[in-house]
Amino acid sequence: MKEMELYSLWCENAKEDPDLKAELEGIKDDKDGISDRFYRDLEFGTGGLRGVIGAGSNRMNIYTVRRATQGFADYLNQEYKNPSVAISYDSRIKSDVFSKAAAEVLAANGIKVHIYKELMPTPCLSWAVRALKCQGGIMVTASHNPAKYNGYKVYGEDGCQITLRGAEIILEKINSLDMFKDVKKSDFDAELKKGTISYISDDIKEAFYERVLAEGINTDLCASSGLKVVYTPLNGTGNKPVREILKRIGITDVTVVKEQEEPDGNFTTCPYPNPEIREALQVGLSYCEKVKPDLLLATDPDCDRVGIAVPDGKGGYALFSGNEVGAMLLEYICEQRIRKGTMPKDPIAVKTIVTTDIVNLIGKEYGVKIIDVLTGFKFIGEQIGFLEAKGEENRYIFGFEESYGYLSGGYVRDKDAVDASMLICEMAAYYRTKGISLIQARENMYKKYGMFLQTLYSFEFDGESGMKHMEEIMAELRKNPPAVIGGLKVERFEDYKASTSKDIATGKVSELTLPKSNVLAFYLENNCKAIVRPSGTEPKIKTYLTAKAPTRGEAEAIEKKIYADFTQSMK
Repeated sequence: MKEMELYSLWCENAKEDPDLKAELEGIKDDKDGISDRFYRDLEFGTGGLRGVIGAGSNRMNIYTVRRATQGFADYLNQEYKNPSVAISYDSRIKSDVFSKAAAEVLAANGIKVHIYKELMPTPCLSWAVRALKCQGGIMVTASHNPAKYNGYKVYGEDGCQITLRGAEIILEKINSLDMFKDVKKSDFDAELKKGTISYISDDIKEAFYERVLAEGINTDLCASSGLKVVYTPLNGTGNKPVREILKRIGITDVTVVKEQEEPDGNFTTCPYPNPEIREALQVGLSYCEKVKPDLLLATDPDCDRVGIAVPDGKGGYALFSGNEVGAMLLEYICEQRIRKGTMPKDPIAVKTIVTTDIVNLIGKEYGVKIIDVLTGFKFIGEQIGFLEAKGEENRYIFGFEESYGYLSGGYVRDKDAVDASMLICEMAAYYRTKGISLIQARENMYKKYGMFLQTLYSFEFDGESGMKHMEEIMAELRKNPPAVIGGLKVERFEDYKASTSKDIATGKVSELTLPKSNVLAFYLENNCKAIVRPSGTEPKIKTYLTAKAPTRGEAEAIEKKIYADFTQSMK
């Protein structure tokens, strides 16, 4: 069906939401605007849905959410008898509306729904799926995207985001549905009275807190450490859970950033609420100038990522990367669990392929097996599931990805910024009692293992033409991989879509064992590396660069040369 026909169909049928009606009326003479909203369906994959909020098949709205939920319901009723689903949502615009819309569709399909009474973090959704023995879960969030976005993540019965197989089946079912004719829906309040929909009890939240607290190692030191913290939930879901956990471990000197304390989907003081970038932390950093804390903590809107800044010893505050925090947490956990005699036999840590290789050296130092998985925390959760199936879940001690996501236990199967915030504060408190700042602890790590500089660059390609250009760039890199990047020879080229690894010197090609994925990896001389992949949730190509050198200055110089070459490739 052509875009104008779809537009007319929506004008006739999309009348429940006054915002959508007004938007459709406003674009009646805007051919480009109509085309952008209707040239495709919002893509459903292992990350669920994510897109700009608004009218059209290529937007997040109650109709695209209902259609996706009908496909999910058809999948659940096919796979299970009497399935149930847990639902949570964050502070984004219409998150509460979309979560209720999903609940109404599930209930209309005879599926029991457990929904939180108020906005709650992503890890709390994973926890509810497992604690309530549900067969699925839905988290309404667009994570750290700008305010104009929202999203819809689907979970399986293990508490992980849906598998590749599950996503394919759900997508097939979604594609068979007419947006307006084939979707069942009911009334939320009526289903609440019937009991088909019920609110998740406070007991479930309390059990989550207790399980997070069980991950502590030296929490008894926190109260007397004198640690001072500035915390910002970036107008998201972390405000209550993170503050509750810090209070329970004795971290009471916590200054909350007032401008970013309450839920606000407009994110007026942090237009891009991503703790990976300095702009999102700017208001918190201004607090640091007055409060002079030992640590600034910032969690993203759905509280599955956490970023930090620490005194740099020069009167300012330094931001740590996700790679640095993850590596430091891993070493801290290994060192302290061995010291306390709580390290399991044959311990395992899991990281994604784009995450720092310094982890391999830390694992070797402490006798921890490091497992590499594809990008996406669901693959880390999957590894925990494999261990659980063998009765060896306790072997898992830590998992993380460079994009600021961490998890120290198998109680949930997604990254958890509540757990990570606790561990970061505990680590900082422990080092403080030893007279060591976090900036010193980071330098000690680099002195011990060498300087690993990891940087992430995202190249944006908006709109229909941008998506096509992304595909062309990836195809060209795959067909004609460069022999030299940043003046460094490519020693090995890996194509995860083709499942091949080629040794450039010998020409030998071997098979990769990880699942197929649209990822290209260039292993350079001197232990440097570049990995390229399109984002699964945004119109971007991401490049992950690693520069290994004796000093930070030397690593930065190498990284600039590698980046310059990739800039040319993205034109």
